[in-house]
Amino acid sequence: MESPKAADDGVASFAQEEAVALLELVRDTLDSLQLPLELPGAGEARKISRAAVGQLDDYILPRHRSLDAPLLAVVGGSTGAGKSTLVNALAGHPVTRAGAIRPTTRQPILLHNPVDAHWFTSTRVLPTLARVSGSLEGGKTPANRAGATPDATAMGSLVLVSDPAIPPGVALLDAPDVDSVAKENRELATTLLAAADLWLFVTTANRYADALPWNLLVDAAGRDILVAVVLDRVPAGAQEEISADLRAMLSREGLSDSRLFVVQEAKLDELGMLPAASVAPIVDWLAGIAADSAGRSEIARRTLRGAVRILSAKVEVVAHAAREQDAARRQLAEDVRASYAAATVRIGKATSDGTLLRGEVLSRWQDFVGTGDLFRAVESGIGRVRDRIGAFFKGVPPPAVKVETAIETGLLAVIVDQAARAAEDADQRWRANPAGRALLGVDDLAGVSPEFPEEVATQIRAWQGDVLALIRGEGAAKRSQARWLSFGVNGLGVILMIVVFSLTGGLTGAEIGIAGGSAVVGQKLLEAVFGEDAVRRLVKEVRLSLQKRCATLLERQQIRFLERIMLPPEGAQSLEDRLDAQALRLSALGAGA
Repeated sequence: MESPKAADDGVASFAQEEAVALLELVRDTLDSLQLPLELPGAGEARKISRAAVGQLDDYILPRHRSLDAPLLAVVGGSTGAGKSTLVNALAGHPVTRAGAIRPTTRQPILLHNPVDAHWFTSTRVLPTLARVSGSLEGGKTPANRAGATPDATAMGSLVLVSDPAIPPGVALLDAPDVDSVAKENRELATTLLAAADLWLFVTTANRYADALPWNLLVDAAGRDILVAVVLDRVPAGAQEEISADLRAMLSREGLSDSRLFVVQEAKLDELGMLPAASVAPIVDWLAGIAADSAGRSEIARRTLRGAVRILSAKVEVVAHAAREQDAARRQLAEDVRASYAAATVRIGKATSDGTLLRGEVLSRWQDFVGTGDLFRAVESGIGRVRDRIGAFFKGVPPPAVKVETAIETGLLAVIVDQAARAAEDADQRWRANPAGRALLGVDDLAGVSPEFPEEVATQIRAWQGDVLALIRGEGAAKRSQARWLSFGVNGLGVILMIVVFSLTGGLTGAEIGIAGGSAVVGQKLLEAVFGEDAVRRLVKEVRLSLQKRCATLLERQQIRFLERIMLPPEGAQSLEDRLDAQALRLSALGAGA
């Protein structure tokens, strides 16, 4: 066999390199593909993707890299069709096991001429199958004991037999039955047929219309692979009738160009061999292919083009599945975000409409500011409030820590409750969706994570620290008010928090007068210390700080859902767009490979 030829020119070399680069890109994309959502058709798309990766590894990439490598002729067919007996006849002596026990071919045997050994001892083709060296044993071993001894532990191996009887340029591979009782045999047979440059399909006079082999033949027609059909064990006198019917079936399925060889029923000799004359036309046909290097190259290119076209169609199917996955992921993500967005709105309302100024917070606030002096200051006129506030604070103000603690407790309860409601809503939305239900499985996300309350408490304390930092920063710029800040930083911070919570929209009855009046007093105090513009700015900054911390807390809770759907990075090209582009390029490659 001649060595692989150098490209005729730089353009041809670049075209081949470009083709290999594209195929490697497709292979990597499919190999890393994840279709995690259980949508209709997702299982089939995963199966198609895995099969495509296998064929890229086993045939398409190796053949593109080595267009001058020997042709691999896979001998396949149904159980009991006589494949192994045919292979022995083509070699002229027993090389593979044949007999009545099923299945006879458990480990595929690849026959090649010694000069072609280097093409097959490496992992150029069928890289996932381990190589095992076989021997001819003088060619005198009966067919029922020939070939490799069946070894259940070596099912994933390829037995290589170097045989001078096989013409250089063509290798024969005896494959397991396509309808074997053993699942691993059926899967291996399908893998081997997908790696073939040409296919010798063996059937019998009473099995040629079986459905399963014809499904594989139709697939071969789609790949444009060269197929030769061997009609085995034809009774004397039935050749013309059966051959005519089989040719008509081949024509209907787009295989009218397939060669049809008829092997009449014959008695086997003492070694289990067919008469040489019965297979002479097939031997001559294979020898003719082997001797014609240009013809072999065209067969390889034809099969390769067909395989790439089929690959393009498979990538399109996977792209469609990826698009459906993306749409479903986005819907599931939108369901989660909508649930938590509603919680954000509810928290915002609860922290601005006076709802927090109830119960313990209201009681501690009243203890802190009192209910007499400050209210009388407000009632006696806004113009005198500064003096009244000053008089009030000439004494020692009540500690602010109790109000801070009450605010922390109240705010914690609001945030945890709303986060739990959001989680329950998101969980219910997902369970109403088959894809979401499959993602959740038996996990219960209808509540906050165990560590969430402590995270909230930490963020509330940090927010209160933000408030005090703002008070200190504002006081440092107003040296004339240093006496207020020297003993009232915490107190003024508490007052600022209360003002932030004091829009009173959620209060009713007497609460409005009490909490609202207290908040008005607090606002007037802050204005007396810092000025109206500064108070408006402080309130805005404090509210924004709280909103950001609440948003961060809820975003972390959403991750429990969102991490299950593996959303692509923002700005990244979508998987379906990449697959669509690759399918288009594969189609062009298949048209002119």
